[in-house]
Amino acid sequence: MESNIILVIILAISILGKANSVSIAVAALLILKLLNVDKYVFPILNDKGMFWGLVLLIAAILIPIAKGDITAISIKGNLMSWIGITAFVLSFLTTYLSGLGLKYLTVQGNGNIMPALIIGSVAAAAFLKGVPVGPLITSGMLAVIVKVFHKG
Repeated sequence: MESNIILVIILAISILGKANSVSIAVAALLILKLLNVDKYVFPILNDKGMFWGLVLLIAAILIPIAKGDITAISIKGNLMSWIGITAFVLSFLTTYLSGLGLKYLTVQGNGNIMPALIIGSVAAAAFLKGVPVGPLITSGMLAVIVKVFHKG
């Protein structure tokens, strides 16, 4: 029951913050729980959900290439510009941080920090008009910070 209350609170915050993707995800989880199919669906989502979510996200990002809107010549030109080089470097770093974040949350068992990451993302969506896609990158930055402070 406590988990339902927490999910409802996150749902309310995400609705108020206009973080539609978070709202839909939380609502779907609540519906699965209320239908009593969570014991069947949650293990699958837990094991493969992140992978398939990333597959869908990457596929959506690659649509302009698949449609032919972005050509090899435009990619080459872009990669030769300072914006393209900066985008490449930042993408490299954030992808690395996302990997660290995923490991921090799952393999290292720190998933209990996820509500703070989600609430921070929702707050940024609400007040700064951001898009709440950053929890993995944020958890990667957190993993680096934790590692630095635990060394010293």
